[in-house]
Amino acid sequence: MQRVPDAIQFTAPTADSAGEITDLVQLYTYPAALETPWIRANFIASLDGAATVDGRSGALGRPADATVYAILRDLADVIVVGAGTVRSENYGGARTDSRRRMRLHHHGLGGARDGTPPPIAVVTASAALDPASRLFTDTERLPIVLTTVTADAEHKRLLADTGAEVIEAGHSTVSAADIRRVLGERGLLRVLCEGGPSLFGELIGANAVDELCLTVSPLLVGGTAGRIAVSPNALPTAMSLRHALLDDDGTVLTRWERTRTQS
Repeated sequence: MQRVPDAIQFTAPTADSAGEITDLVQLYTYPAALETPWIRANFIASLDGAATVDGRSGALGRPADATVYAILRDLADVIVVGAGTVRSENYGGARTDSRRRMRLHHHGLGGARDGTPPPIAVVTASAALDPASRLFTDTERLPIVLTTVTADAEHKRLLADTGAEVIEAGHSTVSAADIRRVLGERGLLRVLCEGGPSLFGELIGANAVDELCLTVSPLLVGGTAGRIAVSPNALPTAMSLRHALLDDDGTVLTRWERTRTQS
């Protein structure tokens, strides 16, 4: 038998460290010198596997999770989200630490030269999004809409009229390969996927998930909440633990990497 390494004690950043590249940030940096998109998924689940409480994931969150959530967004070039999650979670644009994003860019670790947030790239085969929703009206950067050739032309026109970039990524569906191709063409290589379960399941089924950051919330939920991933077919994928952080309140923050992609 092998001893499993003890979890690292989570230490919340201090006010003095705001905007800095702390040891905690370093734990979550993407691989260096990426040439193709690296897809990192970030999810939270309860002890009994629930991905939401009353349809929303926010009720599972704790301060440690919120801290890492912000770091992951600061590091990303783009945040990929399914349309269902945009609607259920009432998504607006990303709010990030501009100072930290500029520092990350300076050190070649992500972020942005001017400190602007990463865009939200929403995946929707139908383009049936509300152009008056927060995704389009409450944001520093307008979203990228990954949709299809067969989506309703009027839907696409209304979204494009907001200033969003509307891309016909696929013919009648938007596959994992389509997502990777479109983002790669735009140099958006540090990819953060925030859900939902159907999109994550699609990525797993296509063997496209490079990494999973999973927070285990110290709650039992019960009820009928679903899992973090759903798909028609199972595709077991071996993952290796990169680290586990333990907060005083029992929250466990883990980072897993697809085994065959490890350097």
